[in-house]
Amino acid sequence: MDMRAPTDRLRVATARVVELLTGRAVEALDDRELVGLMSEITAARNALDVLAACAARVIDERSSREWGGAGLAQKTGHRNATELLQSLTGLPRREVIRSVKTGGDLLPAVRPDGEGSPAVSVVVTQDAGGAWLDRMSGALRDGVLGHAQFQAIRVGLGEPPVQRYPELDPDFLPRAWEAAVERLIDEAPHLPVEELRASARIARDRLDPVGVTLRFEERFAARSFRSWIDEHGQRHGRFVFDDDAAAWVDAVLQAALRPRRGPRFVDPAALVAETSDERSGEQIAYDTLMAVLRTGAAADPAQAFGDRQPGVRIVVGASALGTAGSGSAGGSPAVGVPRLAADAGGATHVETEVCGVGHLEDGGGALPGGVVESYLCDAGAVRVTLGDAGRPLDVGRHQRLFTRAQRIAIAVRDGGCVGIGCRAPISQCEMHHIDHWAADRGRTDVDDGVPLCRNHHLGLHNRGEKIVRERDPVTGRDAYWLHAPPDPLTGEVRPPVLLRSRSPRRFGAA
Repeated sequence: MDMRAPTDRLRVATARVVELLTGRAVEALDDRELVGLMSEITAARNALDVLAACAARVIDERSSREWGGAGLAQKTGHRNATELLQSLTGLPRREVIRSVKTGGDLLPAVRPDGEGSPAVSVVVTQDAGGAWLDRMSGALRDGVLGHAQFQAIRVGLGEPPVQRYPELDPDFLPRAWEAAVERLIDEAPHLPVEELRASARIARDRLDPVGVTLRFEERFAARSFRSWIDEHGQRHGRFVFDDDAAAWVDAVLQAALRPRRGPRFVDPAALVAETSDERSGEQIAYDTLMAVLRTGAAADPAQAFGDRQPGVRIVVGASALGTAGSGSAGGSPAVGVPRLAADAGGATHVETEVCGVGHLEDGGGALPGGVVESYLCDAGAVRVTLGDAGRPLDVGRHQRLFTRAQRIAIAVRDGGCVGIGCRAPISQCEMHHIDHWAADRGRTDVDDGVPLCRNHHLGLHNRGEKIVRERDPVTGRDAYWLHAPPDPLTGEVRPPVLLRSRSPRRFGAA
């Protein structure tokens, strides 16, 4: 690999760090210099991570079993490359292995050519999916992605499962993977690593619906609960959740702990002010789950959870829904033919077959069609009709607050708080009029409403920021831009920032 790009970045960033700190203490820097210092340190660290990953890869190859006792690790008294790298870096085993894997994506393999002979570079031919990995590796080499961001996309997205779809053109999934990589690289500077990893998993699930079921079943088989008592007599517990149960627990906690609400376990008249609650967030979560276990399914929702009963809301495209019938030749149901079934009370209903996957409204995690069918049978569905540009349910100025149907439509469109770098799910969001209801005579339309968590909503108003919608004249799709007021100290006009949807629908679907 050409090392000039990361080496040049390292040289430039290091020089700027030295320039900022020459003869000065860190605490003497002003705000702008302090932010610049951290940016340069990050650039230098990212360049070092690339060089370290490549070096770790070469050390790993030169310590392989094919070298025998002449291997690099063995010559230095270590059993393998991992032990050698741990001794050199002081990093935990997991970090060392991750660095070696990254180096494997950046470098061609280096194999020994006979006992004791020098290593020679052998270019490993890439499969049809190599373009997407090349794009990611190039972004890492060029400093567009940091090491942690690269790994988040690499692990979250995985490999194109070409073998699962023999009926497709072999190049179809690699091309789809490349398009997903481009979008994730574009989003990476605006997302925390955890959110970037989750977005990569959502992109994978959109493109690999068969894999959604396989992964769901693997996690379901791994579900467990273990309880033990430590030496002090304190009982501990450890849950490993399957996807469905995890969504349910999240829904319970969101309903009980959402902003400006707090837990509702007692008569409202007996509640003290929320500000006087000295419990930590983990203690409140514990009390919530204990209350649910104690009260059980028969609890009064208004008493336990305030004005919203906890529940799991799943978004599924209409194209993934069919009706299950029984007219096919092999006895298997034929999609598109209604099948009448009788429930316990003797009433008949039409069963619906889900041919694709659904996504949780909070977080966007994927659920297999079978799980979606069970929720359809148990709880029914709310239909949201989206036009070509996704603009339903306008109500103008007839009412100030967004309706339940509008909130669902906005949730489908945006997937959560659109604040920069925010991870708040849609259940924690308030709907903000981009044109203020009173001052700007704003309309309560889906187009003019965006979801913001309490923190970003208050911050937007307090800082005098404004969100502006721009409609593409060709596609008819809307983009939302955050405009900040001029810098109060310098008067500098700051450029607008594009607010990004977190909806799973932003990724292509199989």
